[in-house]
Amino acid sequence: MAQYTFSGGIHPYDGKELSKDKPIRDVLPKGDLVYPVSQHIGAPAKPIVQVGDKVKAGQMIAEAGGFVSANIYATVSGTVKAIAKHRVPVGDMVDSIIVENDGLYEEVEYTPAKPLEEQSKEEIIAAVKEAGIVGMGGAGFPTHVKLSPKDPNAIDYVIANCAECEPYLTSDYRRMMENPELLIGGMKCVLKLFDNAKGIIAIEDNKPDAIELLSRLTKDEPRIEVYALQMKYPQGSERHIIYACTKRAINSKMLPADAGCIVNNCDTLVAIHEAVTKHVPLMYRIVTVTGDAIKDPRNFKVRCGTNYKELIEEAGGFVAEPEAVISGGPMMGFSLFDLDVPVTKTSSALLCMKEDIVSRVQESACINCGRCVDACPEKLIPSQLATYAEHEDYEEFNRLYGVECIECGSCTYVCPAKRQLAQAIKSMKKLAIGKARAEAAAAKAKAEAASAGKGGDA
Repeated sequence: MAQYTFSGGIHPYDGKELSKDKPIRDVLPKGDLVYPVSQHIGAPAKPIVQVGDKVKAGQMIAEAGGFVSANIYATVSGTVKAIAKHRVPVGDMVDSIIVENDGLYEEVEYTPAKPLEEQSKEEIIAAVKEAGIVGMGGAGFPTHVKLSPKDPNAIDYVIANCAECEPYLTSDYRRMMENPELLIGGMKCVLKLFDNAKGIIAIEDNKPDAIELLSRLTKDEPRIEVYALQMKYPQGSERHIIYACTKRAINSKMLPADAGCIVNNCDTLVAIHEAVTKHVPLMYRIVTVTGDAIKDPRNFKVRCGTNYKELIEEAGGFVAEPEAVISGGPMMGFSLFDLDVPVTKTSSALLCMKEDIVSRVQESACINCGRCVDACPEKLIPSQLATYAEHEDYEEFNRLYGVECIECGSCTYVCPAKRQLAQAIKSMKKLAIGKARAEAAAAKAKAEAASAGKGGDA
């Protein structure tokens, strides 16, 4: 058994055998490309092109709208057809730049980059920022912000999150097997920013070939080590991979840097390598298209902006009409009601299942078995939190630390009463955070008004 793990968690059927042994296939998009200006946490990017403009792959089409934001680049050559709202995988309608693909795939010429050893820390961060890189594991946090902690000397660990604990997903696994040198190269780029840090490539032990390959390739790298993590969901959660590797704990009010850690997803590190050593912006990602409703499940190298329908065609189409289509994995993904959505920087997978088992579940009363407590990686009491959520009892929900929920779904998975615990807690968590922010803003405004009143009397 691997020694690196955390308390709690579950062991769902992983479904990885459907796609894990097939090589990555490149996809050339056929139709229009859609680039939402909000593909990241933070301020939306601002379009810098107009309808009718000609663009090439690698050309910036939207610039970051603030420090916590990210640039967006065209991934094909063509003409800007429209700047309008378009649906994204989470269901929202988002301002988007729509490019009509001319089928020529002309690309800009990139400025040559200096060798890594000749680059300063400032140059590395600037290259990452310019490339528009965000966390590609799903969070979408702008990477240049993550690589700019208040005290770089306090960073002890740089962790490559290669756990890929979400069932069915195999994109990171294929990256490790086919492009290990790019992953290692990205780790070296980040390590150059933190003089005191050790690099950890953290991989679940259900990928022994990836562990062996990366261990062999890093055996002469004194600052990089491969850790075999115990296979368990949600091992890839940022909080829990940090704890598994370092025994350091963080909560919702902390950043990984507060625990001396920087965590980057596998594909994010590849993008960092390409940006720093070649000045190539983030234009591609690996997407798993899988499930029992897909004829040929596999991983694709996809240009951001590509329509999901085209990915299904590339995978051979449906063998049966799916009852459930999910963007992402089955535990934390989003159910789709429309396939006319684009691949974004945070799109990891498209899961198509013949049967929607969840929709047929009949809930019953809690039997107080405690399984949800055993499974919760945050050691919360999901059964009670869900009850308080159903009654909109903010005081009790906060008393039991409901905002610490990481929304992994482990509690729902193990519940014999089939209660939708995670869904109820997730909804209440958003309301509780919004309420707390509104109260804080009101208190601040009141204090400012009182201060202004005293100043006027003077």
